[in-house]
Amino acid sequence: MRNSIGIFLMSAGLAGNAVAAVTAVAPPAAAALTHYTLGGDGGWDYLTVDAASHRLFISRSDRVLVMDTRDGKLLGTIADTAGVHGIALAPELGRGYTSNGRADSVTEFDLTTLKPTRTIAVSGHNPDAILFDAASQRVFTFNGRSKDISVIDAHTAKVVATIPVSGKPEFAAADGKGRIFVNIEDTAELTAIDSKTAKVTSTWKLPDCEEPSGLAFDIQQQRLFSVCQNGHMIVTDALSGKHVATVPIGKGPDAAAFDIERKLVLSSNGEDGTVTIIQQTDRDHYKVLTNIPTQKSARTMALDQTTHRIYLAAAEFGPTPPATPTQAHPRAPVLPDSFKILVLQQ
Repeated sequence: MRNSIGIFLMSAGLAGNAVAAVTAVAPPAAAALTHYTLGGDGGWDYLTVDAASHRLFISRSDRVLVMDTRDGKLLGTIADTAGVHGIALAPELGRGYTSNGRADSVTEFDLTTLKPTRTIAVSGHNPDAILFDAASQRVFTFNGRSKDISVIDAHTAKVVATIPVSGKPEFAAADGKGRIFVNIEDTAELTAIDSKTAKVTSTWKLPDCEEPSGLAFDIQQQRLFSVCQNGHMIVTDALSGKHVATVPIGKGPDAAAFDIERKLVLSSNGEDGTVTIIQQTDRDHYKVLTNIPTQKSARTMALDQTTHRIYLAAAEFGPTPPATPTQAHPRAPVLPDSFKILVLQQ
């Protein structure tokens, strides 16, 4: 079900059309926020857009929901993905991959039918972020508990290498030419990897950063954008590892994205319910344009580069249950039928 829940001003000429009826009249250069209520139980993590087929892949605890981005309808479900975190797409192979954190596995599925084709055991524990690297034709899982990276040959479905890293890997990005970058959350570092040799080539300290999570990449200007839990976005030169800039963002950031055409860096901030929009004026200078209100808990995000639409996941939560001997830090339950996908139209 699609509902309009508001309009928020954006500056610097980010004009666009709303994707649904809106509740207020806005001046030009506005962004409309719409949502699709999907409901269902369980938490969520990464979102992945397939712009060519108008699909959004949504991780939901033990399954992946596939939503039509044009109308919010569910197109299918990829089941049996226990503890799923991320979804990687390999369109040239006609396949997709999910990282199943509780099962220490990857589910390969057919991009056309959405049916699983095989399950691949990884070499590490709690695979979180996942990435398909076209240059090496390999799938990389970034394993939080074992603090390493599993490297899978996409053609044979075999693990061909395990790369140890300095701490807990988080979001990752690739340049398409054989370099992969990943934030290391607990050491506040950024690590560069050669995808063909499966070796770490550099590890750089992220100054002014605590617990980096989301990572975005401007391949043209060779700039990396790490969003950190202390309310900073750190800009790093991808060639030298040099610190370029520190930019303020909202509270509780998780994901980051870079709009290639409009030269905007985005940070989705779940704690205060905002998306920070940052203008890249040149490769070394950045300016915050606005913090657009979204919804508290809207921490994960995906950007469609063709439509410039931003997708975020959010829900309402009940009270946190008391701790038990087997669960020292229980999570608050998602309230029934409250899970939704927010759509921000630039």
